[in-house]
Amino acid sequence: MILDNQPMTAGPDWPDDPLRVSSPGSPHTFRAYAHRGGAAENPENSPAAFAHAVALGYTHLETDIRPSRDGVAVLHHDSRLDRTTDGTGPVRGQTWANLSILRLSDGSALLRLEELLESHPHTFINVDVKEPGSVPATVAAIARCRAWSRVCLTSFSGRRLARARRLASPGTESAAHPGEVLALRAALPWPRRPMRLQVPPTLLGRRLIDAEFIERAHARGYAVDVWTIDDRTKMEALIDAGVDGIMTDRPTLLREVLLVRGRWPESPDTPDSNTCS
Repeated sequence: MILDNQPMTAGPDWPDDPLRVSSPGSPHTFRAYAHRGGAAENPENSPAAFAHAVALGYTHLETDIRPSRDGVAVLHHDSRLDRTTDGTGPVRGQTWANLSILRLSDGSALLRLEELLESHPHTFINVDVKEPGSVPATVAAIARCRAWSRVCLTSFSGRRLARARRLASPGTESAAHPGEVLALRAALPWPRRPMRLQVPPTLLGRRLIDAEFIERAHARGYAVDVWTIDDRTKMEALIDAGVDGIMTDRPTLLREVLLVRGRWPESPDTPDSNTCS
């Protein structure tokens, strides 16, 4: 079992044996996700990254939420500011007023979740709540934007995700936390039904995604998304295996792969736009 304080990480190597092709007929429309907006093509979680992905035709964006000291939902993966900004220290140690004057590597400012939802009103946002304070900040931002139909809530922590699910509007989409994923892997019953499984291809050096896993998920009505895939051959293998979505830092490449295979969602269902209050 993966505990809340233990990270779920992909193994360093892609398995040598090819994936068997899963049974056809998944009812889920394929989703192409721009991971952190497309972190290999623009600074991660930046306005330019998300704008570039949307210009390519992406309707599904992935991001991470850290809370400011005054409860603002800030788009930032790391707990500290040092790697991605000209600031230093924990995100949660700064007010939004202080965070808003920091700059990413391209000179742009950090984004609030409301800004992403308003800037790209016809997109779905995959929201990873990274720490306990992320939950109330994220829920408040989504509620202000009346955007429950436009988000999927995720977390490595079962406790955080359970709290987010309780506070969210009924029917809000969520992805399984690691404990739920392992329960499915072991064919165990789940206490609560998530809507999507979002997983790496390998876990602790062992393959997680295979035809049996995908077929079992589909039999229970769950879609399977895989992260973070930046290699053409791996993308193709996963598509052939029957996954329902891929998250990538290379959105241009994934779009090319899907176009060649006729899987790019030309006319996806897009949610109603929202104005945040």
